[in-house]
Amino acid sequence: MKIHKVGLRFAGVSSLVLLASSFANAADPSTAKKDMMMSGMDHSSMDMSDMDHSGMDMSDMDMSDMDMSDMDHSGMDMSGMDMSDMDHSGMDMSDMDHSGMDMSGMDHGSMDMSGMQGGKAPADARSPDYSNGVPYGRYGQPMMMGDMPLWGVSVDDLGYQFDDDQINYEVSAWYGLDERRLSLRSEGSVQTKDEKDIDSLTSLSYWKPLSIFWNGEAGVAYDTKNDKPAIMAGIVGTMPYFIETDARAYLYTDGQVRLDLGAEYEWRLSQHWVVIPEVGLSAFSKDDIDNHITKGFNELETEVRLTYETLGRQLAPYVGVSYETALGSARDQRRQENESVDSSSLTAGVKFWF
Repeated sequence: MKIHKVGLRFAGVSSLVLLASSFANAADPSTAKKDMMMSGMDHSSMDMSDMDHSGMDMSDMDMSDMDMSDMDHSGMDMSGMDMSDMDHSGMDMSDMDHSGMDMSGMDHGSMDMSGMQGGKAPADARSPDYSNGVPYGRYGQPMMMGDMPLWGVSVDDLGYQFDDDQINYEVSAWYGLDERRLSLRSEGSVQTKDEKDIDSLTSLSYWKPLSIFWNGEAGVAYDTKNDKPAIMAGIVGTMPYFIETDARAYLYTDGQVRLDLGAEYEWRLSQHWVVIPEVGLSAFSKDDIDNHITKGFNELETEVRLTYETLGRQLAPYVGVSYETALGSARDQRRQENESVDSSSLTAGVKFWF
């Protein structure tokens, strides 16, 4: 019986020692932190939807090693959380789904973006000529193509009429910009027999676009047939179906008004062969017996040419047929003066531009 009592007393003492040791470990935070192992805990079924995190202070938390790539934050409400002092530099959130996050209550008023680029450049950021101090070299300062004056010469007709023994010509030249030019134009004929008379109408005008397809001209002119100067105004452009059209009016010093109308079309058979039908009509405002002019439409001129374009389409020799006829009262006047009313002729010549 004594031996039994001693054993019970020893068991009771041992139990008290173990219990005291347990309380001591529980009282030591560092020991409890080491012994608490939550790595194996499953939080997937925990419901924290009613938890209030608005007062949580996470300013000293270090989340640099946290891997949140597989976390789903679509239902999190972070409108009241204060994370101004949190360090997120090492967080990997490349795979996080933020499509359902509600951040409508977040306050961005205190965000400092003063270091971001913006505003106006300083006045001396670039030199006025855009050279930035670099010289232009031997060729000087470059120019925009729209500001560079150009020039051109076009000989639309330089041909010989075999039946009438005369040379017809139509030449124009210009100098200026795309929006304004100075234009010189001359057309007429030179007789190759008898007195070798020259009938020409030459004008110097200011040229300016009026719309996409139409250009305006205004200037002065001189007519050798009437031997009188005139004021000229005209419209030149392209009608539908690419019909080149021109209309020019001349007011002479004696009050005579002349109107010239013309139309031309290029019917392209191939890359080089082109058929060009052309028609011209002239009218006057009053009679001029000395110069064989009657009031109204006086003359109709037509011509069809077959051209072959070569040298980059800048040179085009041609052969063709021309026809002229008097109109209205001019027919009777020519009959009274024993002149032909109608005439036709084979023509050959060249047209070019540069």
